[in-house]
Amino acid sequence: MTTAETPLPEATVPDTRPPRAGSGILRTALRRNLGAMFGGTVLMGLYQAGETAFPIALGMIVEHTMRDDRTLGSLGLSIAALAVIITTVSLSWRFGMRILQKANTTEAHRWRVRVAACGLQPVARDVDLKSGEVLTIATEDADQTADIVEVVPMLISSLVAVLVAAVALGMADFRLGLLVIVGTVAILSILSVLSKRIGSTTHEQQARVARAGAKVADLITGLRPLHGFGGNAAAFRSYRDVSTEAKHQAITVARVNGAYAGAALALNAILAAAVTLTAGWLAFEGRITIGELVMAVGLAQFIIEPLKLFSEMPKYVMVARASAERMALVLAAPPVAEPGPERTAGGGGLEVDSVRHGALRKLRFQVPAGEFVALTSYQPRAAADLAALLAVRVPPQAYEGTVRLGGEELADLSVESVRARLLVNPYDGEIFEGTLRSNIDPSGTSRTVSEAVEASMLTDVVALHREGLDYAVHDRGANLSGGQRQRLSLARALAADPDVLVLHDPTTAVDAVTEQLIARNVAALRRGRTTLVLTSSPALLDAADRVLVLDDGVVTAEDTHRNLLAQDETYCLAVAR
Repeated sequence: MTTAETPLPEATVPDTRPPRAGSGILRTALRRNLGAMFGGTVLMGLYQAGETAFPIALGMIVEHTMRDDRTLGSLGLSIAALAVIITTVSLSWRFGMRILQKANTTEAHRWRVRVAACGLQPVARDVDLKSGEVLTIATEDADQTADIVEVVPMLISSLVAVLVAAVALGMADFRLGLLVIVGTVAILSILSVLSKRIGSTTHEQQARVARAGAKVADLITGLRPLHGFGGNAAAFRSYRDVSTEAKHQAITVARVNGAYAGAALALNAILAAAVTLTAGWLAFEGRITIGELVMAVGLAQFIIEPLKLFSEMPKYVMVARASAERMALVLAAPPVAEPGPERTAGGGGLEVDSVRHGALRKLRFQVPAGEFVALTSYQPRAAADLAALLAVRVPPQAYEGTVRLGGEELADLSVESVRARLLVNPYDGEIFEGTLRSNIDPSGTSRTVSEAVEASMLTDVVALHREGLDYAVHDRGANLSGGQRQRLSLARALAADPDVLVLHDPTTAVDAVTEQLIARNVAALRRGRTTLVLTSSPALLDAADRVLVLDDGVVTAEDTHRNLLAQDETYCLAVAR
């Protein structure tokens, strides 16, 4: 198999066309590979025709040797014809499969990129798929969907072989050709019923395997907490249950596939035997010659292979359809917001006006441009709902009220334009495999990496290792402590230097002394830049220009941290440590 060609621009540019179903995905795959499929079909058709011509040529040679006027020259010519047939079979197979597998690999790559791009974008409705399931869809399902590019040419070439065999046998005796055609139709009719069963069971198996993969991903993410409170056994039992369901479904699929393969093999063998016996009877009756009998017996043996391939194609089509339907779950999910202006004017603040969503009840507040504001919520759910809203993970139609960025409504802007100016850093930001530097500055364009490292107090982690910022970080930050991962995530947010920065509980995993230093450093680094911190940390609250108190979904108090401590007993009890 050759390596995949460089992906076309459409594989990397986000597709803005309407959502599609599984059948639409398959049609797209076929349409953009028409050239490769045509070339592959021609070559694979030559291969199958050459395979069919071999027993025909043998029959003609036998027929010729039984004549009285046979000569060595004509025998040599026949042998040369066989050599040409063998060469054609070899070369057409090699280059035909090369073309088809290259197209298959490239098409799978396109869909993997497309699914990954959609998986990274927020969607307006819950597709009930976890990251582990999306990973399975972007790998196995993308590969199985792309198989349609090979399936169709193989189906056509197998049909060519069956038709050539039927015509050759029909020329010897029309009953032999008719037997092949009628038998092929009967076999495909029977197997088409079984292939539908394969499609439904395969779809369910893929879903259960994906759920098992998602469970593994969740367990790996929470491995340290599980160790901490001794939840390993319960977690293992949970995974074992999900994996057992996937195993049982896989066994069901194997049984159905086995029944399908066994039925196909038996039916093909019956047809081959029927052709052989009919040819023998016709030869015995003197209605066909010995050469034609040799040809018929050879074709009866040969026809088993294309018939087997031909009869397996419906199964592969159903598997590809099932995988395409699963991909459609991701690709057809509508975006969280309709495309709006690509960019907004620079500067500006953040305004939340009468927003009602989740635990928020007519929430209203303003963060003017350049101000450092802290918001403490007596109910953690309210802070999480606000963070999700500002991170554009909630579609505009799912909440009441208005959120404005620089005076423009978020609902009127594209997700890309919002994220270009507004960054919401979650308390559980992901850490990626790479280095400290690549985690802090993934794009390699930040000019404030060193300042961000100092402000987040990540300097001790950098100093611990000889490689400094080039110290290798394992997947999910497995070789870092919880506090180090949190500070690394904070450094990444600060290095991005957005116009508006929202930090959600950025210091929950660090000690009090480090928290004080981080609060002071962040306030200094973000001076003159709009910043909102959702936190209950006294250090961050004290560093803010003012504090908003969120209780029961609305702002109930607003002042400096020290004034609130002195005047509000409830506030004092909520944030004092």
